[in-house]
Amino acid sequence: MTSPHSKPPRACVRCLYTTWHPLGLVLDEESVCSGCRVHEEKQTLDWDLRWKALERLVEPYRSKNGQNYDCIVPVSGARDSFFIVYTVKKLGLNPLLVTYNKLYNTDLGIRNLARLRTVFDSDILTFTANPDTVRKVTRATLRRLGSIYWHCLAGQTVFPVQTAVRFQIPLIIWGTHQGLDQTGMFSHVHQVEMTRRYRKDHDLMGLEAEDLVHEFDHIQPRDVLPWTYPAYDELQRVGVRGIYLGNFIPWDTRRQHDQMLATYGYESGPQTRTFDLYNDVDCFNYSDVHDYLKYLKHGYGKATDHAVRELRWGRLSRQEAVETARTWQNQPPKHLDAFLDWLGITPNAFQWVTDQHRSPSLWKRDANWQWQQQIDLLNLPVASEKQPQASSFDLTHTATSSKRTSYTDDHYVCIGKGTPCR
Repeated sequence: MTSPHSKPPRACVRCLYTTWHPLGLVLDEESVCSGCRVHEEKQTLDWDLRWKALERLVEPYRSKNGQNYDCIVPVSGARDSFFIVYTVKKLGLNPLLVTYNKLYNTDLGIRNLARLRTVFDSDILTFTANPDTVRKVTRATLRRLGSIYWHCLAGQTVFPVQTAVRFQIPLIIWGTHQGLDQTGMFSHVHQVEMTRRYRKDHDLMGLEAEDLVHEFDHIQPRDVLPWTYPAYDELQRVGVRGIYLGNFIPWDTRRQHDQMLATYGYESGPQTRTFDLYNDVDCFNYSDVHDYLKYLKHGYGKATDHAVRELRWGRLSRQEAVETARTWQNQPPKHLDAFLDWLGITPNAFQWVTDQHRSPSLWKRDANWQWQQQIDLLNLPVASEKQPQASSFDLTHTATSSKRTSYTDDHYVCIGKGTPCR
């Protein structure tokens, strides 16, 4: 596969993404990126017709005798879980909710998850891997991939599939497809579905669970069972398929969260490295240590992703998006000490390992042996006449008051394993 860094980066004239985006992104003859072009479809497609197509798609999967669930819905204590379940219920389906315990849980996220299953009157199945095994796997993926989040991504994308096979529930309903929504890897009209190939290449950064088995890391085949994809013949026997609601709804996570806050009491909260108060509030590390590593490897963080989303919807101008992303991507991780204590490694060891994963195209040592960023992906030249102006939409996210005011949310909460996660 050709590295995106084999050529100098070029920026989209509309959003902040560049041709160095890790998911792959192309610019057309007007230097507009594929992600922005696919976003245009949200203004032109007939969404009423697409909703009817979704209704027809799910109809055959309804349990004929009421003795089984109609579908599986992966959820967490954040992201668009409330809106996804709300939509599934609007379709008249009886879902089995499933969640992978990432172990880095905030108490706010646990509260959201409890409220989710209560207000939507749904059953939920939670999987918690052995924390000692998770630590072992995380040390390996940090060393090999520069990722502390591999086990979360692997678990969140495989537990629903394992459950579909085990309970013989063929249909899995996800929110939106990252490759479609961010970089226009697909069009809405393609109605792309869940694939193991995409999971491996992008979610898992090319490393399947079986690839982690290694004597150096003391990982044996039985250790990776929680993250192992079912065999092809098992998937065929049950007829497992995963669909994305974002193909049938003009996905706007900001507006969807506003609706869920107002209607169902979803809780928001501040995050370390982004202005977004809605997504990923269930995790200490996603918009913190994990995002810091993303910045070292790819030159941008979640604040850029979130600013691009607001820019495409006309809620930020390009210059405002640049300034916003720059402010947040320079924030240091707040919860690094807690993560290092959980993983059992020293700050020097973490620094040494992460330095091995800094992109050499982006970072160089100076004369004093300090790292300096060589290319500022937020400062690439673009044609000013192509830049849209922001609307008068209020960018401020709703900050909810805590429903547990006497609690200090400063340590991992491990579902089913007690606290701390040891």
